[in-house]
Amino acid sequence: MNRKILQLAIPNIISNVTIPLLGLVDMALMGHLDSEVYIGAVSLGTVIFNFIYWGFSFLRMGTSGFTAQSYGEGDEAESFSILARSLTVSTVISVLIILLQVPIEWISFAAIGGSAEVETLAREYFSIRIWAAPATLGLYALNGWFLGMQNARYVMITSILANVFNLIFSFIFVYFLQMNSAGVAWGTVIAQYTGILTGLFLLRKKYKPLFAHYQQSLVFNLAALKRFFKVNSDIFIRTFCVIFVFTFFTSKSASINDHILAVNSILIQFLLLFSFFIDGFAFAGEALAGKYKGEQRKDLFYELTRRLFVWGIGLALAFSFLFLVGNKFVIGLLTNQDGLYDTASHFIVWVILTPLITFSSFVWDGIYIGVTASREMRNSMLAATLLLFAPSFYFLQDVLGNHALWLAMMLFMLGRGIFQAILFPKVLAKSFH
Repeated sequence: MNRKILQLAIPNIISNVTIPLLGLVDMALMGHLDSEVYIGAVSLGTVIFNFIYWGFSFLRMGTSGFTAQSYGEGDEAESFSILARSLTVSTVISVLIILLQVPIEWISFAAIGGSAEVETLAREYFSIRIWAAPATLGLYALNGWFLGMQNARYVMITSILANVFNLIFSFIFVYFLQMNSAGVAWGTVIAQYTGILTGLFLLRKKYKPLFAHYQQSLVFNLAALKRFFKVNSDIFIRTFCVIFVFTFFTSKSASINDHILAVNSILIQFLLLFSFFIDGFAFAGEALAGKYKGEQRKDLFYELTRRLFVWGIGLALAFSFLFLVGNKFVIGLLTNQDGLYDTASHFIVWVILTPLITFSSFVWDGIYIGVTASREMRNSMLAATLLLFAPSFYFLQDVLGNHALWLAMMLFMLGRGIFQAILFPKVLAKSFH
């Protein structure tokens, strides 16, 4: 079992780690310019697109779970129909995003605070990056399908290539063409289209025989579409809670001042860095949990769950230690502004605790997505958001200030894991008959 987990987890970790590294490089590029407003601009712009794109991340998660189950059942026709279904939906959504970009921009900046200078730069970032929507959402669907087909290697290839292009072009645009935060946006656009074109090439190369299974009646089957949107609507609500929490975190940081916004933007990179490592095991959980549900192997599913938590605990301990001894070095890479580091040092304790508090929520997400236990995942997320995150911040903000934001974030992540653990027996009973 460990070998199967690692065969899927390692390629996902390799591909995932390029994403936080990219975020770190973007932050470092902005952090070494002559003003902290560039960090704030990229942070605000990024959180808007997180809100937009994470909201449609069901295109990856739902596709992964459904495909893995079809793979376990040996149903090639349905597996390919799931891909066609997801790509069709992603195309329609991305076109709507581009057509509605003006009201989306207005609503986004009305909801998120920030100084006038930061907002002006963030609007420029938005107007450029919005054009990556078709490629970004298409990659969600395609990578989810690859993962469901137990092919983490193709996900790794597309992710690494896209992010390498992002790093190269962002560096060129920022340092050689002096485009500042706009250069980071253009780098992202180019990278996303590189990724989707690479993914489509790999799809044709390996899975061309499956194209023969394409039937419009299967792709647009009413029962299949109803199930697709039912599960994905639950995932959408679940993801909306994540978006709300992270958007709220950034917005409240910005409402304090540009300095705290920059500090929190730097420190949240530690959480993102850990998340992309632990997500490698969560993605392995998605693929294998779905496969074992399709095969109706409850014994293997139970063993998978146990092994994933062993790996999760080990990874959390390792990262907490690394954050304890290496936080000064990482922050120094991200910014050379002494004032930012001095302030960040007051909140390092949250960075150190992050892996230990958050790992279980990521592991459970992978298992729940694999067996498409979307309703239970949705309910646990709503409970963590409404019962823990929001009340803890509002009751403690006047006393703890910025510490209240971090405490609320940690309670949210911890609560997700606890609520999903409570619901696990119900998920097990529903998935295996």
